[in-house]
Amino acid sequence: MPTICEFFGIIIRMYYNDENPPHFHAVYGEFEIRVEINNLKIIDGDFPSKQINMVLRWAKQHHNELKEEWKRIEKKKPLFKIEPLK
Repeated sequence: MPTICEFFGIIIRMYYNDENPPHFHAVYGEFEIRVEINNLKIIDGDFPSKQINMVLRWAKQHHNELKEEWKRIEKKKPLFKIEPLK
């Protein structure tokens, strides 16, 4: 479970065995959501609203990097770290 970023207690991960649509997982304590990369919509899961806003803001800032990470996932290549939300 490669972690590509951590900020304010939120962990962002991508999994090599995940299938389309391209997405990432955000984990905060016992909460987890999956976020579609192309449109930055929540696919499923539950998360506190303040943390959802932070995750979506971060994803918008790093949208192109997330797309590149998904391409690496599809090719089973190592992932890069992405800068955290500041």
